[in-house]
Amino acid sequence: MARTPTSTNTRPSPPRRTFGDFVKAFLAFVALAVLVVGVPGSLAYFVGWPLPDEMPSLGMLQQQITVHTFVSVLTVVVWLAWAQFTACVLVEVKAALSGVGLPSRVPGAGASQALARQLVAALLLLSAGAASFAPGLSQLGQTLQEQHRPTVAASAQQSPGQQAQHQQEKAAADRAEAAAQAAVAGESAKEDGTKFYRIQPPEGRHHDSLWEVAERHLGDGRRYKEIHQLNKDRLQPDGSKLSQASLIRPGWIMEMPADAYGGDLVEMPDEAPKVSGEVREQITDYAKSGEHAQGGGEQSGREQGGGALDTDTTQISVPEQRPAQEQPTAPVETAVPVGEDSSFGLPEALIASPLLAAGLLAALGRRRRTALWQSAMGAVAGRRGMEPPAPTGAAADVQDALLVGADPEAVRLLDRSLRGLSAALAAESRTLPTVYAAWLTGGELHLQLAQPEGQPPAPWQLGQDPTFWRLERSAAEAYEESDTAAPYPGLVSLGTLDESRLLLNLESVPGIVSLRGAAQDRAGVMASIAAELATNGWSDRMTITLVGFGEELGALAPTRLRHLGGMEDLLEAMEAETRQRRGALGAAGHDSVLTGRTGHAQHNRWAPHLVLLAAEPTEAEASQLAELAVGAGRLGIGYLVGTGTSDLPGAVWELEVTADGRLLAPLLGLELQAQMLPRTQHEAVVQLFRDAIPGNDPDPDPATRPFLVDITEQGRPAVYARLVGPYELIGLDTPDSERSVLLHEALALLLLHREGVHPRVLAASLWPRGATEDVRDALIERLRGWLGADQDGTPRLGSDASGRLTLAPSVVSDLDVLRSLHHEATHGRGARSATVRERLLTDALGLVRGPLLADRPGGRYRWLTHEIIDAQLPLLVADVGLALSAHHLDKGRPDQAIAAVNAALSSSPTDERLWNELLRSTHATGDAARLAELATSLVTRSAEHSGGARGLPPRTEALLDELLPTWRAGRAEAG
Repeated sequence: MARTPTSTNTRPSPPRRTFGDFVKAFLAFVALAVLVVGVPGSLAYFVGWPLPDEMPSLGMLQQQITVHTFVSVLTVVVWLAWAQFTACVLVEVKAALSGVGLPSRVPGAGASQALARQLVAALLLLSAGAASFAPGLSQLGQTLQEQHRPTVAASAQQSPGQQAQHQQEKAAADRAEAAAQAAVAGESAKEDGTKFYRIQPPEGRHHDSLWEVAERHLGDGRRYKEIHQLNKDRLQPDGSKLSQASLIRPGWIMEMPADAYGGDLVEMPDEAPKVSGEVREQITDYAKSGEHAQGGGEQSGREQGGGALDTDTTQISVPEQRPAQEQPTAPVETAVPVGEDSSFGLPEALIASPLLAAGLLAALGRRRRTALWQSAMGAVAGRRGMEPPAPTGAAADVQDALLVGADPEAVRLLDRSLRGLSAALAAESRTLPTVYAAWLTGGELHLQLAQPEGQPPAPWQLGQDPTFWRLERSAAEAYEESDTAAPYPGLVSLGTLDESRLLLNLESVPGIVSLRGAAQDRAGVMASIAAELATNGWSDRMTITLVGFGEELGALAPTRLRHLGGMEDLLEAMEAETRQRRGALGAAGHDSVLTGRTGHAQHNRWAPHLVLLAAEPTEAEASQLAELAVGAGRLGIGYLVGTGTSDLPGAVWELEVTADGRLLAPLLGLELQAQMLPRTQHEAVVQLFRDAIPGNDPDPDPATRPFLVDITEQGRPAVYARLVGPYELIGLDTPDSERSVLLHEALALLLLHREGVHPRVLAASLWPRGATEDVRDALIERLRGWLGADQDGTPRLGSDASGRLTLAPSVVSDLDVLRSLHHEATHGRGARSATVRERLLTDALGLVRGPLLADRPGGRYRWLTHEIIDAQLPLLVADVGLALSAHHLDKGRPDQAIAAVNAALSSSPTDERLWNELLRSTHATGDAARLAELATSLVTRSAEHSGGARGLPPRTEALLDELLPTWRAGRAEAG
């Protein structure tokens, strides 16, 4: 059956109507005319205008209420009721004529709107739009609850708690409705025959879909599920089956619901001559398979005591949660953002993206640590000292938002849970299931599978149906670190629904994912996806190709992100990679990359490749891309294409971002609050990463110089905190025992950030799982009172112009003194006097009593994982030790030089520079046996730390060749 050229552009002919339909329509017209036109006309004629002709006064309120006054008040009430009913009629008529979306709710008009809906539906019963607008006048006596029962698509938007609350009554209502529809459809089929539709080939860039078929022939695209259920798993003419509502092929036959209408439908057997003999034979064979499949399905449903289970996981469903009393006490994600007040405003998009923020913060920390070591080892020029440049302006706000929003615990649990699942499946010789989505909801992780895969390995459990696997937080915490390859590195956050966060597995999509919406909104979503994929903690390796946007995002992860100039380069690269991956899978004997990932880590071989395309392809390029995307899911290749149209070839999942930040996916049954990275925040994040590159800021702002203290006798501080080693305070009274731990931790955070700490960052650091504003503000006031004021009355805890909390110069730490002594010794008075330099460096080394905050209580100071002080302090101590050792060697005192190096090694034992300086100092003693013993010790130590995999570092080997040429012979004899 070929489609006529105008079949998609003309309105299909309406179905046949009975005499009763005309009677109902006429009565509905009369009722509407009376209610909408007759009521106001009667009021105006018999009563007139009920409102007073002059402004009310106090005297009028004191007058006696007469019959005329009572009638006027009653008339106003009737006028208001008429206005409300008329608004309901207009809303229902608009929805019926447009055929798009559910009618809007008129406030407080439940019964009125229900009546208006039935009357309008009856009036429009003779038109095509009424077929899906209302069930019919037979429902007029139903309760409001039955009339407004949510549709299947709407139920997918309920929160997990609401789903659990209404699950039983919804299931009963659905069964009753399904039985009624089946009975009506059966009677209609007997009377009118069975209707079929043949999926049409694409016209240009337009591809047929079940949504459009339902929109054309049922009057409502949301009824595509009815078509899907009628045809699911039935054998098609080409030998394949319909398993996912979003995947249909030209030439397939679709049995249609009995109330379908339209010129390109075929009603068997009456309209058999309408199509060719081949198509007629296909429809006849398909109808037989339908009778057999439906009979079996009905029998199975009766045996199970209910309807057959729908396992169409193209619908991404919100997982159900357990009752509140069974919920774990600690959620997977930070449940409550700290502070929403306008005075402490920060970029909310990042605060609301805990997984993205955690990934960016971890990657930024790694970048800064790398920069520190490169500077310390002399690998780059333009060294700026031990302090990275303090961000300012938008970059400072973004960094604070990352600190507030990041949830590294959720990332850790997600990563360990997924790797643990992979290891458990490998132990049972089972392959990884295809996962379409993951939900972080409440205290649990839910995976939604492409199809049922049986019982999951313990401690995982089945979820709300066989396509959900669920893991409780307490079980996830039991997982240890694993060298198993990351099983689902393509998972990426799309947004939230209530308290549930959705991660879509872009790698598993059997085709292209399209993203529609305004250009700037699409850019915000795609930037968020790119940034999270580039920095997330649940992936090992991957390639992310950006086309048409995001060249600057390469600063986030140069080894993961690459940028291509246009479609021609992309198609050429992806054609080659697709061929290569298919060949590699075949040679390895795997049917998909998931098979290859099971077992010990194989990060390099089966790493995913995700393409994010913002450039609009031409028709030919889009078709070529669609061909490449066929079967790409099993190759580990995913495509996300931003487009301004709704007919992208090969798009099996369609997303749309709206101007108000919602992410819609009708075919997936989703409506989320989208996760986005707006342009200004996107640029500020990139700036943070660029500033972390050594030598990238040759002229730092003088206002951001490291905090230095007066180290003379006149500069004695009012409050002195010892942080390098056990935590000690001098100059403050001991606070109440209940609040002592929090106050000490808050003071330590402020001391390590002399540039200032945002109040929301302070609260998020002390209460990682959230706290209210009054709790935060009470702590700040308590801290201010504890620190007191200087002699001139200035509070020692103040605020700068941006609202960040700052400490007065009279409150210092030993780390401040250590930095100041080193600076004065190398750039101040010590640079001009060897004696002064020796004294300053000796005093600095004497401040080192152990690691930072050595005796901190367990479970506290978790914010230190976001800091780089654990890298800064050892390098600073090493610099002090090296400078003092060099001074002693210049003075001919090798033993004192050795003592200085050993003191520094106690705090920085892995610094290669210190070991090399120790070799030089030992060589200066002239004791060859002592030098040989040290060389042997170094070789042994290096083998222990590397597991025997490598020898000494190249610089150390070269130095030993110079100082002790016989060391290699000695090592060979020892071996």
